[in-house]
Amino acid sequence: MQDYFESIRTGETGKKFDAFYEMLTDYNKRFNLTRITERGECDVKHFYDSLAGERWFPQGAKCAEVGSGAGFPSVPLMIVRPDLRFTLFESVGKKTDFLKAAVKELGLSAEVFTLRAEDAARHIGFRAMFDVVCARAVAKLNTLCEYCLPLVKVGGRMVAYKGGDAEEEIEGARNAMQVLGGQLQSAESFSLPDGAGGRTIVVIGKVSRTPVLYPRGKGRERTRPL
Repeated sequence: MQDYFESIRTGETGKKFDAFYEMLTDYNKRFNLTRITERGECDVKHFYDSLAGERWFPQGAKCAEVGSGAGFPSVPLMIVRPDLRFTLFESVGKKTDFLKAAVKELGLSAEVFTLRAEDAARHIGFRAMFDVVCARAVAKLNTLCEYCLPLVKVGGRMVAYKGGDAEEEIEGARNAMQVLGGQLQSAESFSLPDGAGGRTIVVIGKVSRTPVLYPRGKGRERTRPL
């Protein structure tokens, strides 16, 4: 993975990562998108981390990202995988402004919506429409399942980027997976370079339709997780 990351930092992809970093740091002065702004740390904790789950995104997949924030993992994935088509959901308008600017500047295949995940999942144009739905640093896994799984089509998957010790979260989310039509497919732990900490990519396959009751909305996904 580290050799691969070094290889994509050159040529056209390298130029796009440079441009994205410049946009991120510029907007961050006004909108507080991320606390990680030093280039080396950003490379490891944002770019490298985002690409660690790349193999779970099939060729030509129709993807969605819940709680996009500053665009991780979606933007790095699109930079190296122009075959991926993304729909980005973010509830904060200033962040969607940044995402729209980044998508336009970098020539990425994505649509950006200022919309909460629980509202998107009840929209006929989004519910059960995606091959892959991903999220990073949004919520605990049991809550995240209720945000993401309704958006995933049967046969697709949810990809959650979690911290190094995710075992407790995974166990705590097993009921949510079952209720929402998901099944744990993989949980791969790895260490970021330069001693930057451990991470886990949790992959949940969509094996059956999510009942129409979910997501429940009105914040119940967080206050009363399944």
